[in-house]
Amino acid sequence: MRIVIGEDSALFREGLAALLADAGHDVVAKAGDAPALVRAVDETAPDLAIIDIRMPPDHTDDGARAARQVRAAWPELGIVLLSQHVETRHSVDLVSSGRFGYLLKDRVLDVDDFLDALRRVAAGGSALDPEVVGRLIGSHPLAALSAREREVLSLMAEGRTNVGIARRLWLTERTVETHVGSIMAKLGLPAGDENHRRVQAVLVYLNR
Repeated sequence: MRIVIGEDSALFREGLAALLADAGHDVVAKAGDAPALVRAVDETAPDLAIIDIRMPPDHTDDGARAARQVRAAWPELGIVLLSQHVETRHSVDLVSSGRFGYLLKDRVLDVDDFLDALRRVAAGGSALDPEVVGRLIGSHPLAALSAREREVLSLMAEGRTNVGIARRLWLTERTVETHVGSIMAKLGLPAGDENHRRVQAVLVYLNR
């Protein structure tokens, strides 16, 4: 993959670049602030951009706003936001268009999971950090769903397939399919393309 990194910490930025290079990826540009990140994406047209939510010049949500800007210009670009803490203000709009991940920086330490998340996002899927999903569940419980259905929905929000959910929860794939069908019915989602319905379910979940 061709990757652009947007991160103002030189130490973290260079360490991430080294990790990606060791994994066989091509880091085509590195940016230390939001405007430089936007320019780098425009100049290199990468497959994926990894962006810190808080970047100069304002050190608030500059990175997240830059992510929305480059997504508007490059709809097929995979975007992974990184943050020290859970901040979900911009995530709903971005996840709705796919090719989006939101991970806490500590997740980078689990190299295999991190690289797998990047691959999922670049391939058109999503990857939401379990802690982000957990925070959303705690703040916005879905009263109509059972505890197991909320577990399944949270793993859907991480971008897991039915097979992946089955493995994580030690269930059969048929049982997961039953839970997913029940989730869709309880959320009142119409029949249609399964991938689209899964995205709709996650959006309903994030907006509660």
